Amino acid sequence: MSTSVSAGAVFDFTGYVAARLRLVQDGLERYTPHASVPPASLHEAMRYSLFCGGKRIRPLLCIASAEAVGGSAEAILPTACALEMVHTFSLIHDDLPAIDDDDFRRGAPTAHKKFGEAMAILAGDALHTLAFGTITRYQSGDPALLLRVVSLIADASGTMGMVGGQVDDIFYEGKAVDAATLRNIHERKTGALLHAAILSGAWLAGAGVAQEKALREYGEHIGLAFQIVDDILDVTGDDAKLGKQTGSDQKNEKATYPRVFGLEDSFRLAREASEAALSALSPLDHRAEPLRAFARYIVEREM
Repeated sequence: MSTSVSAGAVFDFTGYVAARLRLVQDGLERYTPHASVPPASLHEAMRYSLFCGGKRIRPLLCIASAEAVGGSAEAILPTACALEMVHTFSLIHDDLPAIDDDDFRRGAPTAHKKFGEAMAILAGDALHTLAFGTITRYQSGDPALLLRVVSLIADASGTMGMVGGQVDDIFYEGKAVDAATLRNIHERKTGALLHAAILSGAWLAGAGVAQEKALREYGEHIGLAFQIVDDILDVTGDDAKLGKQTGSDQKNEKATYPRVFGLEDSFRLAREASEAALSALSPLDHRAEPLRAFARYIVEREM
């Protein structure tokens, strides 16, 4: 399978995504214990949530970022797959009754509905630790660089990133929130791991200073655009298409962009963030076309 993007060719985003998805799926199968391996009940629950669907945005962005600076998808696959494991762990725990109390995810019953709360918690825990084991066990590269990547993903998913953002997401339920606080929550809750996906791919592929700067800026804007659109879709989206119940943000009185700005201005802010992401990529050549396509896709999905 070719993993290059040719100069001058019309870019086939659908074909690009399909090819990289196959690679990611193969990697996740390879790195995740089979359901028959003891403890079988735990591995079954892990695989249920990991393989029941999902767009694989984080591993795809990791791959696209690596390719944008001359790397290959295959070379950074363990890290790309690890990012999906971390993301899936967060979804399992988000859906629990103590947090968002959702019954469906990716078009199927949530892990706690399928396996019970205790097993869902443990499956999430196991996916989180498996992610870092996958990088340290399978990702090739200079040990100092791998340590840097592990630290990046740990910070992005920890108290200063995703988990910290989720804490404030819960804290501000039903409370007034200003624009700066809302953005800060979203940058940590969702943006941090997306940003880490882009940077880790770039680092592992040997990005230069100017390339890294462009991708850092891209990651900041794309993370914001993604979460604003998620907020919008919770109001306007279709359950069947999204694979989860809409309206949960309103039910839980979450701090969201539609709640603070209204739908029309939220649409505008999402598009502005997408345009800023596209502008950030201007120093990069045709190899960054998949990243440009992702910036457009994020604001066009079901909007």
